[in-house]
Amino acid sequence: MAQKNYSGVNISVDEEGYMTDSSQWTKEIAKEMAKEEGLNLTEEHIKLLEFIREKVLSGSALTIRAIGKSGFTDIKGFYQLFPGAPLKKATKYAGVSKPSTCV
Repeated sequence: MAQKNYSGVNISVDEEGYMTDSSQWTKEIAKEMAKEEGLNLTEEHIKLLEFIREKVLSGSALTIRAIGKSGFTDIKGFYQLFPGAPLKKATKYAGVSKPSTCV
């Protein structure tokens, strides 16, 4: 297990940079993780990340379709917020494990 320092806190991450302990997540850590990859998170991003955390931590399956129906954004908007690999990036910044549907 690797360690990364975000906002002065040592965070355990796996080989892909996903947090291994979601209880360590904060908005500030999410912003630093995203900034490291060239993305500046807005309040819209944070609200969506909190939705993702709630959904995943409650044991619900997370899909792009579920995010599109979340009321926070539609699927097109989700791809604009997290360009490239939206579900992969969003779950990483939300401090939850990568969905099994992501390669």
